[in-house]
Amino acid sequence: MSPYASLLRNGRLVLDLTRRDISGRYRGALGGVLWAFLTPLLMLAIYSFVFGYIFKSRWTVAEAGDVHFSIVLFAGLIFANFLSECLNRAPSLIVASPNYVKKVVFPLEVLAWVAVGNALFHAAIGVLVLLVAMLVSGTHIAMTVALLPILFILFLPLIAGLVWFLAAMGVFFRDLQQFMAVFSTALVFLAPIFYPRTMLPEQYQWLMLVNPLTFIVESMRGLLFWGQVPGWQPMLGYSLASVAVAWGGWAVFQLTRRGFADVL
Repeated sequence: MSPYASLLRNGRLVLDLTRRDISGRYRGALGGVLWAFLTPLLMLAIYSFVFGYIFKSRWTVAEAGDVHFSIVLFAGLIFANFLSECLNRAPSLIVASPNYVKKVVFPLEVLAWVAVGNALFHAAIGVLVLLVAMLVSGTHIAMTVALLPILFILFLPLIAGLVWFLAAMGVFFRDLQQFMAVFSTALVFLAPIFYPRTMLPEQYQWLMLVNPLTFIVESMRGLLFWGQVPGWQPMLGYSLASVAVAWGGWAVFQLTRRGFADVL
């Protein structure tokens, strides 16, 4: 058994649960699923007004050219929101589904893929909104944007591993939910999202590389705006780390799942 075997074996179940999860999120809203498009669009408009018009912010790196700060910021926030949504939801993933825990035949591990699939859906919409905004604003879109799915492929195992680990720990440590709200916010502000990594003193820049968002965010901006393809060595290192986190989180989940029913 591997972290991916259950996904392959229960792919239809994951798709059905993800679809129901997404529709349930907007159930009762007049706009329905349309809010999945409106929310990032409105946020981009707010960023453009606040950072572009009021603060007149600029992305102070040589490669930035004439890219609007709000667009550079929004690009980084796509992956940041992806990570934050999964981390904030993970601790309550099993606790909120006690009926599934009592069903011996239900593959509990697929709930992590459902949470990741939900966040991936909204991240994909964010990318679509970003590309439309770049076209409307006349921002150059590099041909390397076609490689953007590779970054998601590298990112997904890491996210799934974290969700498995936090979902398992959240059953036994209920305070984890509150802690992750602070921790996920810290990860966002300690990543090169609101500012470039070069703004830190050179001797401390390596510390930011520990943040799982740093490589992905910088690579995404390079692909989108400046036609820069990440080097194969950083990509290999990140992919190995991502797979290791996936296996580690899945192993912890499998080792602790027998105690879920007793606690719940």
